[in-house]
Amino acid sequence: MLPRNANLRTIAATATTTAALAGLAVLGTGTANAAAWPSLQPGAALYTGTNGTGAVLNPDLGDLGTCHTTAEPVRSIQIVNGSASVLLYSGADCTGNAWASGTLTQSNLPEAKLSYRVVTAR
Repeated sequence: MLPRNANLRTIAATATTTAALAGLAVLGTGTANAAAWPSLQPGAALYTGTNGTGAVLNPDLGDLGTCHTTAEPVRSIQIVNGSASVLLYSGADCTGNAWASGTLTQSNLPEAKLSYRVVTAR
């Protein structure tokens, strides 16, 4: 037979584990909500904040090749389109370092971008 205090140790260990898991669940939920992106929608969206936050600019995906300088730096992008992608540039007037989106993208940019152009997907 187990000593009487063995049951108390088991109960204490179970309670500690349960409390720790509950704390992780709450922490995990808060972290997931803080980093949640807007739901994917057909088209493109450029955001001034990371993770799809801040002001939104919706490029016209039919306006191929035209360079557009943004009013504010862009820090994240979301695009759902089978025929066009977006090239983003670190400088105004489509100058500086370029970054290409692809046709299905949800990404924070490696650096703030100041201009863009829509191109045909390859």
